[in-house]
Amino acid sequence: MTKYDEAFKRRAVREYLDGGRGSRHVSQKYGVGCTVLRRWVNAYREHGDAGLRKKHETYSAEFKMSVLQHMWHHELSYQRTCAVFDLREGNSVSRWERQYHEGGFEALKPRRKGRPPKMSQPKQPPQPTTPGDERAREDLLKEIEYLRAEVAYLKKLDGTAPGQGADSAKEKAQAVSTLRERHPLGALLKIAGLARSTFYYQMTVAKAGDRHSELKAKIAQVFAYHKGRYGYRRVTAALRQDGTSVNHKTVQRLMALLRLKSLVRPKKYRSYRGEIGRIAPNLLARQFEAKRPNEKWVTDVTEFNVDGKKLYLSPVLDLYNGEIVAWQTSERPDFALIQGMLDKAFVRLAEGQAPMLHSDQGWAYQMRAYRERLAARGISQSMSRKGNCLDNAAMESFFGTLKSECFRLAHFDSVDQLRRAISEYIRYYNHDRIKLKLKGLSPVQYRTQPLAA
Repeated sequence: MTKYDEAFKRRAVREYLDGGRGSRHVSQKYGVGCTVLRRWVNAYREHGDAGLRKKHETYSAEFKMSVLQHMWHHELSYQRTCAVFDLREGNSVSRWERQYHEGGFEALKPRRKGRPPKMSQPKQPPQPTTPGDERAREDLLKEIEYLRAEVAYLKKLDGTAPGQGADSAKEKAQAVSTLRERHPLGALLKIAGLARSTFYYQMTVAKAGDRHSELKAKIAQVFAYHKGRYGYRRVTAALRQDGTSVNHKTVQRLMALLRLKSLVRPKKYRSYRGEIGRIAPNLLARQFEAKRPNEKWVTDVTEFNVDGKKLYLSPVLDLYNGEIVAWQTSERPDFALIQGMLDKAFVRLAEGQAPMLHSDQGWAYQMRAYRERLAARGISQSMSRKGNCLDNAAMESFFGTLKSECFRLAHFDSVDQLRRAISEYIRYYNHDRIKLKLKGLSPVQYRTQPLAA
């Protein structure tokens, strides 16, 4: 293996840390592998110049075991573990782990160097057996010992034959661990059909326990409270809001283990009847951000079907924080539905506030009465382009969320029951349901938060 002095390593590391070149360029320039360069960089970050000096040291079995336990507990890579403990040999940690799984703690003890000492006495030739003996006494004793271990193992597993039952590797390892004090470990592993590395892995896992048990309980609690509406990103934000610092990848992995998955969004309802009135320009132009409340509103109508009966919902959404500022339901998609929605929305406006109100080209929004009501309040009317649902994507997104998290989560026996559920969900959506783009706050929490100094 090529030897590099401390000055050479320092030049390569400092050139990489300066940020001007990547690891591939630096490694090619100095003629070293990318893995070697990263190991030098990690060692320098952890220990400074001392991490680049040559080091020859023999490690005890206790030290090796502490390194492995630290790596398992903190879920570190081999390379990161070598940097933390200032280990210069890149494959040392992986070799120690393999030795531990194959031979346990005894395999980590340093071996004596050199050839084994010669026997002081020559080997005795095997003693001939008498013609009447078919097997030596020692072989019989070993067979008896093996049969006793097999009987004890079968009793431990309630008489299930090895390899034929539904017992898992964990159950097999527990049975072998209980019996190893009275029977040879090699015989027990052979009877159980268990590899030695698998046995020691199961023992390590059993000692460590489930370190994520408390976090799993919190994840399940958040998921149940929101009735399956949260994916791993919102669950992570909710946990952080409650003071639990956790990585989103950990939450994603644990939710997969718990088989917790958010709902799939269904397709939307469309209500375009052609051009029957006046079409307004697309003033919104997909600019779905607003700097203050009641600056930009969007609206639309969606349909629900309960046992053949229809319910229509007409909400108004504020693009500042995604809050539903007003909404109206009706069993008929008439203009009275739109008028009721406008009456409630106008109440939310303070003196001098005149937001832009964006919609699609639905027949109700083309009517003269609708346009006159907006003009009377000084509200600018905006419409999506024909056949382009993306121009009103914010409203479409809310409808998809509403139907996924409310309508398709339960069975409704009547339209009145659905109407109550929608009312309850909109209150939940405004006050309790957090949004990642609102810094983990609900729409109302975001709107009412104190302004930064």
